Amino acid sequence: MGGIVVSTRELPEPSLSTLSLDFDLRVLGYAPSELELAAEVVEADALISLVSDPVTATVLRSGTKLKIVAQYAVGVDNIDRAVAAQRGILVTHTPNVLTDATADLTLALLLALTRRVIEGDQMVRSGRFAGWAPELLLGTELKGKVLGIAGPGRIGRAVARRAKAFGMQVIAFGRSPRDDGDPDDPTRVSFDELLHRADVISIHLPLNDETRHLFGAETLAKMKPGSLLINTARGAIVDETALIRALDSGPVAGAGLDVFEFEPAITPGLLDENRVVLMPHAGSATVETRREMARMVVEDVRRVLSGEKPLRPAPPLSSRGPT
Repeated sequence: MGGIVVSTRELPEPSLSTLSLDFDLRVLGYAPSELELAAEVVEADALISLVSDPVTATVLRSGTKLKIVAQYAVGVDNIDRAVAAQRGILVTHTPNVLTDATADLTLALLLALTRRVIEGDQMVRSGRFAGWAPELLLGTELKGKVLGIAGPGRIGRAVARRAKAFGMQVIAFGRSPRDDGDPDDPTRVSFDELLHRADVISIHLPLNDETRHLFGAETLAKMKPGSLLINTARGAIVDETALIRALDSGPVAGAGLDVFEFEPAITPGLLDENRVVLMPHAGSATVETRREMARMVVEDVRRVLSGEKPLRPAPPLSSRGPT
């Protein structure tokens, strides 16, 4: 064994410290630009990256010794996988582990919107709460509402299970075939039917050429009047400028966003809107999930640098489109 492992950040322990026993571990500790990352990987055998790191063709070509890019995330849209494949660089990720954490946050965003939790918190903290009143902060119930899942993969189905516990009817659009043996796997409908029927649409799609700005001006205009949009997948699936217009003039009544189109920058109109609940890309942010993600990343780096196959290769490039 041996070799140089570059990690752009520290990860929850025990993880990177176990690599330092057998490899030359170099932790950058900052968010590198494309050129900075290209310079850092010149001698590297392995790169551990975050979803915000620009693992571009330039970076991959600079890392002439790279054998693996181990992504500390499920999504790998920040990595030029075509160039990685050409150069024989394996790309791994951390699937399945963050399903429940992300599904929980999806419901948290939905409940915060429907029960106006953020507004209530601000009212109490600012001293504007003058006592109980019949029409104080009236929200809406989830029971009987239709939830539309855009992308019924593992996370989408986990959200469906939680939504049914609240008495919601669930429908879904995506390529993943329905499991007839799973009563919680939602009925599949067309994209247009999802838009027209759903009181709430929750996005759980990968980001690629087909899904980028899938929710744009034309799509948002077809949504049910008074509906809500939740996005815990990838920010660029939603055209945020179009979303702001849809919030201003209809039909969208509110949105819960954990991811952003130009992350970490936030489109200004979203910051001024009380009907939008914002979270800082925290879908997987539980102690248990983040530790397990770190363990998975380190395990695949160690395996590849030891001449073994990784346990969690990223899906092939042909795996595209709504899931």
